[in-house]
Amino acid sequence: MALAAIKGEKTLAELAQVFDVHPNQITAWKAQLLDGAADVFGCGGSSAEAAPVDLKALHAKIGELTLENDFLEGALGKAGLLSAKR
Repeated sequence: MALAAIKGEKTLAELAQVFDVHPNQITAWKAQLLDGAADVFGCGGSSAEAAPVDLKALHAKIGELTLENDFLEGALGKAGLLSAKR
């Protein structure tokens, strides 16, 4: 809705009628979008750096989930509940 307001193809009154909201709400959302749009694409200078990722823990979790999936696939296959392979 905020993008539609920025495009300017329809008036605020028309957008308010289409989306069943008050025109002041559309104006507020439009302002929020314009103020925060740079942060969405990483252009904001005041954004905090991303936390470091622990790859060892992530790899361990991937291994754990893979084992669980393999176990459950085997159990469902033996029970006749697994109809098709992925």
